[in-house]
Amino acid sequence: MNTISIIIAIFNRRDELFELLNSLSHQTDKAFEVIIVDDGSSIDLRPTVELFHEMLNIQFFRKDNSGPGLSRNFGAHRAKAEWLVFVDSDVIVETDYIQNIKKNIAEIPCDAFGGADKAHKGFNLMQKAISYSMTSVFTTGGIRGSKKAVTRFQPRSFNMGVKKSAFEKVGGFSEMRIGEDPDLSMTLWENGFKTAFFDNIGVYHKRRVDFGKFSKQVYQFGCARPILNQRHPKYVKISFAFPSLFLIGYMLGFIEYFTVGKGFILAMYGFYTFLVFFHALYKTRNISIAGMAVISTYIQMFSYGYGFLKSWFLLNILRMKPEEAFPKHFHR
Repeated sequence: MNTISIIIAIFNRRDELFELLNSLSHQTDKAFEVIIVDDGSSIDLRPTVELFHEMLNIQFFRKDNSGPGLSRNFGAHRAKAEWLVFVDSDVIVETDYIQNIKKNIAEIPCDAFGGADKAHKGFNLMQKAISYSMTSVFTTGGIRGSKKAVTRFQPRSFNMGVKKSAFEKVGGFSEMRIGEDPDLSMTLWENGFKTAFFDNIGVYHKRRVDFGKFSKQVYQFGCARPILNQRHPKYVKISFAFPSLFLIGYMLGFIEYFTVGKGFILAMYGFYTFLVFFHALYKTRNISIAGMAVISTYIQMFSYGYGFLKSWFLLNILRMKPEEAFPKHFHR
């Protein structure tokens, strides 16, 4: 009997879907099912899925667009296995992914788990730079890539497993379109469920292919965080506001420079830039990636910081409801 159902919610990303299914077709452990939920794509994904019908135990569903969370719920409702494993459509898994998941859930008591994401050697330089900035100790504190970085791991939907019984008890993913995965993790905690980090199930995550799309994505993450803080006040951390403080400090640095002729604050940002560049160079061994990593790091901090500030102001000063402030972030 299959103990794992892989659930993939997808919108349009046909080429990425092919790469993901190809990686799943080469698993050392073949005992799992794959459920693909087409969330109202404008292109036909069925021909890509049909290429793998003989290699994978696969089901394909197409539905109206509702966002990733509700589409994952749609797939989970149709899953037959004890464990639901959610992966984003733009990841690639290693050949022992399923094997290692089964080994870990047999040895580590938990109700949900997550793993890291990383850059594949075949990714382009920009994707590797963005991957660095999303996983670096100088940006996210390394919380997305190491169990040593956190005391309680918060699984994310690009690489996340949940017992079906626990998933059903909390009602699955919420109506949020952005931030729905940390929302689920914290809801699981609030209901007494335990999460774990599995350090040998990392996935290769393609992320965005240009800085503009990356900026928009992390801006939306920033907007979602104050909403999550309202929904789960017990788990609010001061570190969530760090990108906003980073943005404000940068602006204060220019004010300091042009008003009093001092550059002390900007000098600290220069030192930070130095640290990011050489850390990225050490991690990637590529000077071009390191240079782009500096750019992606600043984009991440500024875009997330601005989104957080905007959302915090709308929710806490203007007292708007999240659904009113960000209607596109919720399914209606």
